[in-house]
Amino acid sequence: MTIDEIVDAINATPGCERAMNLFKDCSLSTGGDTYLGAAVEKKCEADFLNRLKPPQKATYQRAMGVCDRKYRNESGTMYVSFTAFCRAEVAQRYSHQVLKPKR
Repeated sequence: MTIDEIVDAINATPGCERAMNLFKDCSLSTGGDTYLGAAVEKKCEADFLNRLKPPQKATYQRAMGVCDRKYRNESGTMYVSFTAFCRAEVAQRYSHQVLKPKR
């Protein structure tokens, strides 16, 4: 599959969890993972982004910024992939928090 086909498959999956599983299964461990990770972020953000209050949204953006800075001084496409996974995992974690059943 091409990167575009994988992104299309991620976009077509029902829900964040399946999108993340597809990302894990199809990751390239290269810079191309940026596109796959962005598709997962978008899929997961659909679960929670419009529900966040401004302070929560700021916290989410800070967490994404941590991912962006984590490997910024490293060279190689592998680190671009690590950043994409970090961002997707943050979005997945927020999705889980919003969708977990209330007790």
